[in-house]
Amino acid sequence: MKKYKNIIFDFGNVLAKFNDREVLGHYCSSPEEFQLMKEALFYDWDSLDCGRIDYSKYMENVKQQLPSSLHSKLDLLAETWYQHLSPLTQTWSLIHELKESGYALYILSNASTYFAEHSSFFEITKEFDGIVFSGPLKIGKPNHAIYRYLFDIFQLIPKDCLFLDDKQENINTGIELGMDGIVFDLSVLPKLRQMLL
Repeated sequence: MKKYKNIIFDFGNVLAKFNDREVLGHYCSSPEEFQLMKEALFYDWDSLDCGRIDYSKYMENVKQQLPSSLHSKLDLLAETWYQHLSPLTQTWSLIHELKESGYALYILSNASTYFAEHSSFFEITKEFDGIVFSGPLKIGKPNHAIYRYLFDIFQLIPKDCLFLDDKQENINTGIELGMDGIVFDLSVLPKLRQMLL
């Protein structure tokens, strides 16, 4: 008898790695450009993830902080940055194994509406039974409301769920609401296989 029926995954640094140097390196041709772009781009990324600001408005604000020589690079970045996230293929392998073993799989992630609209770029998303991103809901982790939304919309019982997220504060909220959780990095994969498979 399995302890869990549902495994819930964060996206960033669980399904794919966001490395600012790797991502911005596709658009910046010098260390100076990289630093300028990084400082401008991440001025309030949390508000973008939580839907407190429209994506196009946010990028316009970023553009105002950059010299005109970087405007065309920012435009390209704004359209395509998500394509340069590095898939964590070891996690993907686990997901396929879990799916074959009969678990229901879900994503609960802080991400902008723009990313939510383009997340199917990552083939692994087809394996999931449900996906909740913060941007479209205008609620982000660790706010209790986004967890309750996940439970309600997919009719999940918290005690039947295991949550994998790279941030302790997000795991803590899940625990408060009745589901188990593990702070994720690739080193926990053997433990997960032993627990679940």
